[in-house]
Amino acid sequence: MEKQTVFHHKIFRSRIHGEHVGKKEKWLGYLIGPAGSLLLNAVLATYLNVYYTDVLKLTGVWGGTFLMIFPIASKIVDAVTNSVMGVLIDRTKTSEGKARPWLLLAAVLLPVTGILLFVVPNASQTVQIIWVLVSYNLFYAFAYTIYNMSHNLMVPLSTRDTTERGGLSVFNNISAVMISGIIVALIFPMLVMPMLGANKKMWILVMSVVAILALPLTLVEYFFTKERVTEEAAEQKKESIPIREQLKLVIHDKYWIVIMLYYLVYTIGTTFKNSSLVYYCNYVLGTYNDGITQTMVSVIGGIPMGIGIFAVWPLAKKFGKRNVTMAGFVLYAIGGAICVLSPRNMVVVLVGQFIKNIGGLPCAYVFMALLADVLDHVEWKFGFRCDGLSASVYSNIATVCVGVGTGILNFCMALTGYQAPEYNEATGETIGAVQNLATQNMFTFFFVGFEVITAIILILLLRHLDVEKNILQEQAEIKIRRLTDEHTS
Repeated sequence: MEKQTVFHHKIFRSRIHGEHVGKKEKWLGYLIGPAGSLLLNAVLATYLNVYYTDVLKLTGVWGGTFLMIFPIASKIVDAVTNSVMGVLIDRTKTSEGKARPWLLLAAVLLPVTGILLFVVPNASQTVQIIWVLVSYNLFYAFAYTIYNMSHNLMVPLSTRDTTERGGLSVFNNISAVMISGIIVALIFPMLVMPMLGANKKMWILVMSVVAILALPLTLVEYFFTKERVTEEAAEQKKESIPIREQLKLVIHDKYWIVIMLYYLVYTIGTTFKNSSLVYYCNYVLGTYNDGITQTMVSVIGGIPMGIGIFAVWPLAKKFGKRNVTMAGFVLYAIGGAICVLSPRNMVVVLVGQFIKNIGGLPCAYVFMALLADVLDHVEWKFGFRCDGLSASVYSNIATVCVGVGTGILNFCMALTGYQAPEYNEATGETIGAVQNLATQNMFTFFFVGFEVITAIILILLLRHLDVEKNILQEQAEIKIRRLTDEHTS
């Protein structure tokens, strides 16, 4: 009865049937498919707060506390829904897997809730605040939670073959880093943002187009992925272990704890950097929406990412994923320190960013493969898969960090006297204000200073993540157990 679901209908079946990962799965399921939803999320991560501060002008609401409290409180709600989603994924049993079916629901919800974020009515401040609260939580605590939780499990559940899994991790991150990066980091600051300024109607139009793209592309991700590990587990017909019992066991595993701490520290650093990027480029390194400064910073970031497609995985196979990532964070810290030395000098900052982004390559491209190794290790050690639990914790870390980071940045903006730009409806021009020194220094610390600290912490954490040394042996033992269970059942 477990698999007698709507997914038995051939229209819902995966277009991937092979036992091994092929080109179609890589290119459509892990590169092109995720691009729509990841692009939408990347645009929102960089520009939604700008919409709140510069277009809706909410910085000073409640003495600056609204834009501090609201993201944090909303992310607490989001953390709860992440936990619920983790349980739902682990309890989902269909012929198409336990995570993939949720991509279908997300494909519809993402564009609808994404548009609602921007169509804030021209009404009283109270009405606008209520709209912001509701739309933000509908998107992040509901629609994007469903997508993100299921999407993040696709690599670990795709295959046990470490080489195939590593390749999928690279393709998955090319989609996240390159496709969304080119548009969000290059096209937006160079062409789109100067056109948008603080014009609300233009914001709604452009962001609606970005949101709608998520629908067809997420469907592509659904149809061209396959959960081989889930199918293997289903054949064993093991009873699922309650999330609470799983948590009691995995918190005693060193590798699981280390990789979650690693992701926590990394996410805190990138949240502060991403949320302050536009403000730093507009008011410290360059001038308001000049179309050049943020583009140059992003180009320097994009070049290493392009190189990394071809370089990172061969290096990771030769020296180990953990070792290459550790070496990368040494460069990451050096590059950040160079930027800190002269944060208003374009040449110095670009040199520092180039070195820093080369250092960030291994983390960007092999993290999901490292996480998959840890999940296999946990299965070997305790005898169960903790995919849903891990996805829940993983997503909660990202969720809480984004809320806290954005809230702290917004409060610091209000505290230091941030001045929003002014839009002249008659001329269609947006005039950016000159920020005081305290506000500029705050943007500088969040964009180029804080990640120097996090890089050092990450190096220390990675020293303890040597899960790769025994992973092939552990995977072989898992396979023997599975075959033994099949013969005895």
